[in-house]
Amino acid sequence: QLQASGGGLLQAGGSLRLSCAASGRTFRSYGMGWFRQAPGKQREFVAVINRSGGSTSYADSVKGRFTIPRDNAKNTVYLQMNSLKPADTAVYYCAAAGYMVRAENDYDYWGQGTLVTVSS
Repeated sequence: QLQASGGGLLQAGGSLRLSCAASGRTFRSYGMGWFRQAPGKQREFVAVINRSGGSTSYADSVKGRFTIPRDNAKNTVYLQMNSLKPADTAVYYCAAAGYMVRAENDYDYWGQGTLVTVSS
């Protein structure tokens, strides 16, 4: 089970950190990803980190602004979001996959989503 938290309302240029806590003992066996769905749009890939935390990949739209660290001791993955833009407004979802993948269909488990709203 995945529990995402940390969403909120903030102004453009600000920073926010999302958290995704996983239950169970197998967290370190999964690649962890973040996706987002803006109003009226399809869900899209944001970032992914491999099992050990040594490799990451980002969507071009967030590269250089977002990072995706994980703490396997705490069964938690984060999404650190800096220099936020109104275009980042979306519901953000964390997800777990057997490998470090970017395709939504390859993910096995999903969190419930947390809303991030960025005002101009």
